[in-house]
Amino acid sequence: MIKNKTKLYIKADQINSICTSLGRNITRDYTGKELVVIGILKGGLIFLADLIRNIDLDFKVDFVRLSSYGHSTQTSGKVEIHLDVSLDIKNKHVLVVEDILDTGITLDFFIKHLQSFEPASIEVCTLLDKPSRRRVEVSAKYIGKKIDDHFVVGYGLDYKEVCRNYADIYQVLDPSIL
Repeated sequence: MIKNKTKLYIKADQINSICTSLGRNITRDYTGKELVVIGILKGGLIFLADLIRNIDLDFKVDFVRLSSYGHSTQTSGKVEIHLDVSLDIKNKHVLVVEDILDTGITLDFFIKHLQSFEPASIEVCTLLDKPSRRRVEVSAKYIGKKIDDHFVVGYGLDYKEVCRNYADIYQVLDPSIL
């Protein structure tokens, strides 16, 4: 079991506080605006669900599925769209919700892709930001927590499609499992 080779990194109650705070800020910034929240699957699903329950506005939700990692812990650098935006976002304010902002390659690609739909604005909300790994300059307006360069799992973050179901976030200590 992978959990035996990890240590607790961020507790569920801290994640809940982050979602509450981010939701309050998003509500303040998007009041009176037509908002579309786009969640990046699969990792961002749990964060998105908790986050949007803390946004006190009417808005639409859409999902995309992108990949650049496959089953590796390192990005391939090539981003693929497996599920694209299905809602009309022209002249709408778009908030992209991501689990972790790491190298920036995937988000940079996706933001450029979204710009072709002519939204009124595009902002990013990420649960975790790992700026030390950035290879492409991408910034998030809403950041839950900045973290050091650790491989983390849980709360939607996976290792080879497992560990997403952990309520807390764990740092992987044993690199031999990666």
